[in-house]
Amino acid sequence: MSMTDPVADLLTRIRNASQARKPAVNVPSSKLKVEIVRILKQEKFLHDYTELPDRKQGILRINLRYAAGDVPVIKGIERVSRPGLRRYWDTEETRRSTFGQTGCAVLSTSSGVMTNFEAARKKIGGEVLLRCW
Repeated sequence: MSMTDPVADLLTRIRNASQARKPAVNVPSSKLKVEIVRILKQEKFLHDYTELPDRKQGILRINLRYAAGDVPVIKGIERVSRPGLRRYWDTEETRRSTFGQTGCAVLSTSSGVMTNFEAARKKIGGEVLLRCW
């Protein structure tokens, strides 16, 4: 079966595993997914990740992070831009998104995948992939 939105599938698997208090979750790997997970780890939403080889495209094992008492660090994670409706932020919207916001947004820019804080510092905009808090 063909998957139309692999990023939404990644976020759903992370969300479901986190709510079920699983220590790790496996997802099919891609360059974009690895970059998204790298940023979520950098922002301390995830504990760690590893890329496992297999005969097809590889598997991305994501180790989830929990606070004291098995409380998930990820309170919410949502897809913003989707295949049916792409969402873009220009430089001004990227700058405004850094004020009073909990968590972070992940953008796909001409300079690569980065958080809204990095994009605001570099004064660039891009497609808003997701928000995590």
